[in-house]
This record gives sequence, C-alpha cells and structure tokens, in this order.
Amino acid sequence: MKNILVIGAAGQIGSELVPALRSKYGKNNVVAADLNTEINADILQIGPFYKLNVLDTNSILKVIKEHQIDTIYNLVALLSARGEAEPQLSWQINMGGLVNLLEISREQNCAIFTPSSIGAFGPSTPKDKTPQDTIQRPNTIYGVTKVAGELLCDYYYKRFGVDARGVRYPGIISNVTAPGGGTTDYAVHIYYEALKYEKFSCFLSENTSLDMMYMPDAVRAAIEVMEADPAKLIHRNCFNVTAMNFTPKEIALEIKKYIPNFTIAYDVDPIRQAIADSWPNSMDDSAAREQWGWKHEYDLKSMTKDMLDVLQNKL
Repeated sequence: MKNILVIGAAGQIGSELVPALRSKYGKNNVVAADLNTEINADILQIGPFYKLNVLDTNSILKVIKEHQIDTIYNLVALLSARGEAEPQLSWQINMGGLVNLLEISREQNCAIFTPSSIGAFGPSTPKDKTPQDTIQRPNTIYGVTKVAGELLCDYYYKRFGVDARGVRYPGIISNVTAPGGGTTDYAVHIYYEALKYEKFSCFLSENTSLDMMYMPDAVRAAIEVMEADPAKLIHRNCFNVTAMNFTPKEIALEIKKYIPNFTIAYDVDPIRQAIADSWPNSMDDSAAREQWGWKHEYDLKSMTKDMLDVLQNKL
C-alpha cells in the first residue's frame, strides 16, 4: 500500500487528485498539505491534512517520517499569467520548491510526481502535433521553470536514482476549483458566466486554438503515470498528454447548444494572448499512449455537458 503526500493540495489539480487518491489507496494513506487552510471539507476532514510551506524542509520531513511517505505529488506552482506579474516569486516557488522536494525524495527514497505544462514550449517549437522531444525555448518565467524542472527531474533520476515522473499538461478545465491565474482559464470562466449571465467576455481571440483536458482525465493521468511499469518508460517524466483541441469560438458554439441565448465578446488581453500565441496549437502524446497506455475519455462535447450539469447544481 502506498503512503502518499500531496503538497499543493488546495490548488486546481490537488483539490480533485486528493479525493481520487484516497478513494484508491485509503483516506489515511494520503496526506494533503498546503499553505491554504480554507479548502474543501473533503481534504480538511476526510483524511490527514497539514499546513506546509514547500520551502520548509524540516516540517515536510517530519510529516514524511511520521506517515512513512513513499510517494510525493508536487503540485505547488505559480501559473503563467501570475508568473509574469511576479517572476522572482515564481522562480522561488516553482524551482525552490522542486529542488527541496527532489532532495527530500533522494534522502527518503520517495517517488515524486511533478507536472510540467504546454507552457514549457515556446515560439520556436513546432506548432502542430508538437513532438515529445523537441526544441523548448519558452518566453515566460513559468515556462522557464517548467523546462528547468523537467531537466532537473531527469538529472535526479539519472544521477541519484530518484523515481521522478510527470506529464506535460495542456489547459485544464475543472468544475470544482476557481481558476488560478493561467492563460487557458477562460475555458473555465466561460461556463460559469454562461450559466449566470448568458454572456462572456473572452481575453483570448476567437480563433486561438489550444489543447485542453477535463480534470477527470488530468487526475487519471497523474495516477496512471505513477503506477506505470518503470521498465516501459523511456522518458520517465514530462510526457505530453492531451485530450481535445478547440478555440474560444468553438467552445462558445458548444455551450449555445444548451444555452441558446449565450453570447461571447472578445476583449483581448495582450499579455495572455502573447503567451497563448507562443504555445503549440496541439501536442503529440503518442509516447504516453505507447509507453503507459494513456487514453483520454472526455472531448469537448462530453465535457461541456458534464460541466453545465455539475455547475447548474453548484450555482
């Protein structure tokens, strides 16, 4: 039985990953940790929770030893748009936290999952069906930390034998947590605004095409890559994974099938549009499919129906 620590548990992925892990491995075998204590009851009350700073080595070590942790999910990061507003803080948290957890994993013989992102690519990356192995020259601090993190995880595996794994996520859409400052967050906001006001003002242009993924698929990818047979993993970490691809115009048309009066306008934010334009139009995730059987379940149609059903009840 695994003993798991999820640090960054209050974030967009952690809020849904923790319950999924507890359902699979048992509530007392999955420890949630975050600086934010104002989080959902499933994390605070159903299973152990600690208030932890990813840069506080001693406190993390104490929890790891107390609960005999063998697997760490590192979900702490400042996302793309917020990172551009606070680049120094982004480096401190994204890289400082990762180095800290890799060192702890080395010392305590833990496996570690650290997600990368479509943001690890840049303007010179091939735009369509971006390969698993390709040029990575991002022009955001978030992207820089993700590329550096990928390389550091590979280094710790090759140099110290740390079982470091991860995936490169596209934009992630959730019906549980509010967006956290990412460039693809419009694809979460749009559902809330459609239900509340039947209109939405989008900060990206109507034909901005990006890969996306519904949170149930994102959670499953994080669990499955950590359970994969290591003998079959050529890349070990930063696997491209994706599920669907659409533009703001296309998601709006899908929503209109359920909310006929819904309208969308475009008030383009130059900073976030520039970030989106620097990313691939689509990613090739064949390496993940071949090496550990990755397969998405949700497309735009099925996700939209589920999002609207869930949010209708929630709102």
